[in-house]
Amino acid sequence: MIPDWKTFLENAGAEFDEKGVAHYGNLRRELSVALTGNVFADLSHYGLISVHGDDASDFLLGQFTNDLREVDEQHSQFSGYCNAKGRLLATFRVFRRGDSYYLSLPAEMVESLISKLRMFVLRSKVTLEEASDTFVHLGVSGESAAADLAKIFGALPEKVHDVIRHDDGIIIRVPGVRPGYEVFTTVEQAAPLWDALNVHNAPVGADAWQLLDIEAGIPLIYPETREAFVPQMVNLQLVDGVSFRKGCYPGQEIVARMQYLGKLKRRMYRAHIDSDSRPRPGDEIFPAGKDAQSIGKVVSAAPFPDGGFTLLAVLQIASAESGEALHVGASDGPLLELEHLPYPFADGT
Repeated sequence: MIPDWKTFLENAGAEFDEKGVAHYGNLRRELSVALTGNVFADLSHYGLISVHGDDASDFLLGQFTNDLREVDEQHSQFSGYCNAKGRLLATFRVFRRGDSYYLSLPAEMVESLISKLRMFVLRSKVTLEEASDTFVHLGVSGESAAADLAKIFGALPEKVHDVIRHDDGIIIRVPGVRPGYEVFTTVEQAAPLWDALNVHNAPVGADAWQLLDIEAGIPLIYPETREAFVPQMVNLQLVDGVSFRKGCYPGQEIVARMQYLGKLKRRMYRAHIDSDSRPRPGDEIFPAGKDAQSIGKVVSAAPFPDGGFTLLAVLQIASAESGEALHVGASDGPLLELEHLPYPFADGT
């Protein structure tokens, strides 16, 4: 985190944990307001990778699940990076500013993704660098928050994934049940923006923002789930993260075969558990029974304001839709209660 920005947040009442801003003194209230009202958040728990050079466009086009040719200074996209077996190594948002592409993803995934991509640069004129301290990264969510953001910047991007550039940064419209935006700007611009938003909107920590991502059904890959899922298992194609018309990329044949010839046996669901123990990405999910075998994994989880945790989980479709009891961590662990996602599955459910 940029030192001057961290000092600003400390003075604003932020309490930190090992990832970034945890909360501002009342986590439960922040979670509740995030789901019903207007909030803004520091997103320093996300890292940033910059990719630039004469061959950057062609190089990234041949690596990612989505069609990079659609990314320009007016359009971002959600995308993924797979290994040769079609298993996701990372998911991220891609946007462009000037001659550089930027990948926004959980901070703990930055180093491994840079290392993996560098293995394939070879003689291409491409430079990959960590750029997490290039911008202050903010999230804004809610009808009134959007109106306040517009008062400061003027025009806002109307469609999800669209981008508007301003003098010292950019604004991206992101998926959400309520209007959501991510802002990348300078410390000098971020401080007055924060103060202006703080009049009618509530600052929230990382958990509250993750709760919004889970509510929107956005799949994030963490170190514990690297290489665990093909894109369709985490609904990546349903959040505009996969192009089936572009050329080759690592694992493309497997991903395409799954889409056109295979029968998907696992997909991502939203769920809730009543527990005091937070599920971790990669935690196994089991049906009841002494010798039960795992039928899924947790993708991500966040505390829920009324108690327990909301989570995204990849589950065997047959088990999820059979009505049988499913449990997190063990066959007698917390009971999983399935909830609705904001988008339909391909079969309309």
